[in-house]
Amino acid sequence: MNHKVRKSLKASLLALPTLGLAAAMSVSLCSTAGAATKKASLAVVAPPTSKVSLSETGSSLLFPLFGSWMTAYSETYPNITVSTASTGSGTGISSALNGTANIGASDAYLSPAQVQATPAARNIPLAISSMFIAYNVPGVTDHLKLTPQVIANIYLGKITNWNNSAIMKLNSGVMLPNLPIVTVHRADGSGDTFLFSQYMSVTNPSSWGNSIPIGTTIAWPNAPGAIGATGNSGMVSTCGSTPGCLAYIGISYLAKAQLAGVGEASLKNKSGKYVLPTSATMTAAALSFASKTPKTGTLSMINTSAKNGYPIINYEYAIVLSSQPNSTTAQAIRSVLSWIISPTNGNSLTYLTPVGFIPLTPAARQNSANQVAAIK
Repeated sequence: MNHKVRKSLKASLLALPTLGLAAAMSVSLCSTAGAATKKASLAVVAPPTSKVSLSETGSSLLFPLFGSWMTAYSETYPNITVSTASTGSGTGISSALNGTANIGASDAYLSPAQVQATPAARNIPLAISSMFIAYNVPGVTDHLKLTPQVIANIYLGKITNWNNSAIMKLNSGVMLPNLPIVTVHRADGSGDTFLFSQYMSVTNPSSWGNSIPIGTTIAWPNAPGAIGATGNSGMVSTCGSTPGCLAYIGISYLAKAQLAGVGEASLKNKSGKYVLPTSATMTAAALSFASKTPKTGTLSMINTSAKNGYPIINYEYAIVLSSQPNSTTAQAIRSVLSWIISPTNGNSLTYLTPVGFIPLTPAARQNSANQVAAIK
């Protein structure tokens, strides 16, 4: 290993000091694979002239955006059709790895075991999204202030009522009822669970990080009355119909959550500010990680040090095999993904703003273009 690669690996490992060895190894493995990659063109790849049908499945958070992307893409390139499905990031990853889907959509990057078992697997950043912490507290319409420590203690079953002194102290002047808290979590394999468990682990290393592993599925603590729901749609409907609910939901479902009467919490970031997931706070967080992002984009962007940054943002990934069955399929996939990451096409605000996403940074876009070009 030469000096430049060794230096790159060291930087990647330092980028995830609190996520543990597994996440750091994932970054190092992917960094090695991309260390010698040349810069690829950022232009949209022309699709094959023959008709090609592709399949995409996975992240429910990414599902609304993938639908609008593929509708617009097919208008320009009608010979390429892409079916989309909301099945959860866990299914998206496994379907891409076993070849039953051409593209797996995921909020989570690949684990070291997945990289080792399937060396051709790539996780390609497509856009940047976030997660909000939702609640259903009758009579409370303001953005409740919550800290990651309070959220952890609620999910751990240590804080069980909304008028608990720890919550009331954060929300002076807000009339909080003596109402039991009902935690809602994803019952399916979910990138949102991956992100939430990262957030809890990083911000609560002793009470959470030492006992609950990070993953798309985890062993949930026995909080009183805890409920499992499937997909972000299930999280929204369950929280909306459950007084006392606390839940974690992907940002693309914020509008639906508001229609369901679900509130959005303001989270305390590392700098001590209470922030909501807006374009400005997400961008501030994303820029703080720009220089740390390895060439593959495999990086946790949890708990930013940016003063005004939102603490739960992430890359939305396309999980794809770099070795495809034939050149025609490979070209079609390259065309679709290059269109998605293009700032004048899929990465424009026209598509991202309606679902609360923000574009890739220039460095991340180039990293993604390099990976797309390697699909053969």
